[in-house]
Amino acid sequence: SALAADADAAQALAKKEGCLKCHALDKKKEASSLKDIGKKYAGKADAQAKLEKHLLSGEKIKLEDGSEEEHKIIKTKDKGELSNLVAWILSLK
Repeated sequence: SALAADADAAQALAKKEGCLKCHALDKKKEASSLKDIGKKYAGKADAQAKLEKHLLSGEKIKLEDGSEEEHKIIKTKDKGELSNLVAWILSLK
């Protein structure tokens, strides 16, 4: 990301939206850690767009037990907040 992410704002949004119920910052919970997600997408040109789509689409995710469920859709309608959250996740690598 060309601009540095506002980590405090991103963490506040992640908490407000419930992301931290399943994702921890640096260890696996019910889902991959945010750092692991950042590493997975590091250096990929379409990383920002892919993660934003994932947070807005409710696409299926595979759980540890092999079952699938729809990923929770982020409620914020503020594109800047969403972009900042994704930029922050990508900065965690």
